[in-house]
Amino acid sequence: MAQDYLPSQVLNWIDGQQVAAVAGEWFEKLDPTNGQVLCQVARSRAADIEQAVRSAKQAQPAWADTPPVQRGAILHEIVLGMKARQEEIAKIVAAETGKSYSSAYGETGGAIALGLFYASEGQRLYGRTTTSGVVNKYAMTVRQPLGVAGLIIAANTPIANVAWKVFPALVCGNSAVLKVAEDTPATAWIVGQIAQEAGLPPGVLNIIQGYGEEAGAPLVAHNDVAVVSFTGSTEVGRIVQRVAGERFGRVSLELGGKNPLVVCDDADLNNAIKWTLLSVFSNAGQRCASASRIIVFDSIYDQFRDQLVEKTKELKLGPTDQDDLGPVINEQQLINMIAAVKQAQEAGATVLVGGDRLTDPDHATGFYMAPTLLENVDPHAEISQCELFGPIASLYRVKDFKEALALANDSPYGLTASIHTRNIHRAVRFCEKVQTGVAVVNAGTYGSEPHMPFGGLKQSGNGTREPGTEALDVYSELKDIYINIDPEQF
Repeated sequence: MAQDYLPSQVLNWIDGQQVAAVAGEWFEKLDPTNGQVLCQVARSRAADIEQAVRSAKQAQPAWADTPPVQRGAILHEIVLGMKARQEEIAKIVAAETGKSYSSAYGETGGAIALGLFYASEGQRLYGRTTTSGVVNKYAMTVRQPLGVAGLIIAANTPIANVAWKVFPALVCGNSAVLKVAEDTPATAWIVGQIAQEAGLPPGVLNIIQGYGEEAGAPLVAHNDVAVVSFTGSTEVGRIVQRVAGERFGRVSLELGGKNPLVVCDDADLNNAIKWTLLSVFSNAGQRCASASRIIVFDSIYDQFRDQLVEKTKELKLGPTDQDDLGPVINEQQLINMIAAVKQAQEAGATVLVGGDRLTDPDHATGFYMAPTLLENVDPHAEISQCELFGPIASLYRVKDFKEALALANDSPYGLTASIHTRNIHRAVRFCEKVQTGVAVVNAGTYGSEPHMPFGGLKQSGNGTREPGTEALDVYSELKDIYINIDPEQF
């Protein structure tokens, strides 16, 4: 059973040791499939952050002095440890999130692949050597670490999110304090255990459990934290930007999305429906890259809508590999989603399918939101403009490509977008003009790869990109070096 891999109490990792919260407080982590208690979790506060940052600050100089190739080799040992325990990690991810084991196992494989990519970057922390305009002068750049990295992650893809931030931060020579999502505490906890067993020096990676306002906020505000990387909501991202910015801390924000998926009149409808279902409902819609605005040409709208609704009704909800999607992560999220749908209905929207919590005996005690599709939604209504982070999408009818592109861009967000068309001209122009950080042709709105940059425009982020080699710019400083020689000393 997955619970066999979960500790009864999830502790912090500070200076290579497991420790309880200073205040001795705990909170309960609930199983989203049935509402039962999975484990108790250390409820950390500012005092715990202070200990973790102090440990990280003390460990960082020696870690920075370790050659990058050797840092990469140690990270590679962590990757091998994750690979050896992939099944165990996946069972913890599945237990904490309610997603199927196969989905959790695939996510863990993705985290391993990302870790492997960054471990190898220890051999490629490139600067550049270039020419100078001055005789007998040489110019170059080198990468140097920033210091302590404060990392704050979301619960939607927990093991991928841990790898996404920890590996690039550490390979650049920073130490780190990782503030874990309170809904997925044990996923990060086991990574801390693997890191210690792999030989990562104590204090280089500290892992703190707790709530955002109690543990995340003091991490963001701490003067010894040189860079804060945050994945989460735009609302919290604004606070992170403001608080860290006031002390001139570097900030990387990967925030929300209200991502459009456009279906043109020449699209392969079967393929478009397949990817719409995956983009809207996989991972229970809990992706920043989830498609929540489905924009369809008028001439095929009715056909597409009817087929999509029928396929949506066939989806199975539950935590097994035979199910299509699981629960949302906690009950408060579920309550917020239901309220948003009710508000949209009151404003004139039509619920085509779903719209409420599942209350049948198999699902009633879990946090299951029925897969939901709406139409007749005003593009400027709140449900069209705000991220819900659940299995909910709205359909919009448009006349042509010009109107579809305009509606796709009519959003405060700009993370990902997809277009389904057989017309190469439409596809190229869409990718060129859509105001997002990621554009996809004839597939879903999600699916980033370890070696590629990911991030968004507008309220979807602050312009940084993680992962890919671009993430190295988040976690390192470029230093110019000029060497002048005296020709008389030849």
